[in-house]
Amino acid sequence: MDSLLASIRIGVATMAICAGVYTAAVWGVAQALTPATAEGSLVAKPDGTVIGSSQIAQAFTQPGYFWPRPSAVSYNAAGAGGSNKSPTGPDLAARAAETVAAYGATPANPLPAELAAASGAGLDPHITERGALYQVPRVAQARGVPAAQIEAMIRDRAFAPGGFVTPDRIVNVLELNLALDGMSGKQ
Repeated sequence: MDSLLASIRIGVATMAICAGVYTAAVWGVAQALTPATAEGSLVAKPDGTVIGSSQIAQAFTQPGYFWPRPSAVSYNAAGAGGSNKSPTGPDLAARAAETVAAYGATPANPLPAELAAASGAGLDPHITERGALYQVPRVAQARGVPAAQIEAMIRDRAFAPGGFVTPDRIVNVLELNLALDGMSGKQ
């Protein structure tokens, strides 16, 4: 009986330390070092209404917005993951063909590969600068804004996540679309 009580005390103490103390310590350190990301990198309107996270892709389908990479999980952050479809499978080829058609790509103006292929988790919030620039004609026409103005906005917001180690620049799609709305005064 003594060993049973000792085992229960050890189990309760272990659960309290692992589930309570450790979790509180990690949360506290995150709040102190990077409070914005510790709270989910939430993006809000000026009135405080949360409209998304800068770390999770959202589906944009209107022509006046930049579109993210395709998502195998329909942009559902509750279930990140790939499609597990074979690159040679007919389902994946059909989805890619549909995506290429939606962008209006041609052999003379090929679609950047990242815009036709989902990321590993299906929730990548970034596209390359090249992928964003590819979409400028559609966005500029839909918004009635000069393409050069949108290109400058992309270049201003693009960054190299790994510095000189990864020179390819990326841009956050949600933040880019919010800047577009701000440019036109739309909310």
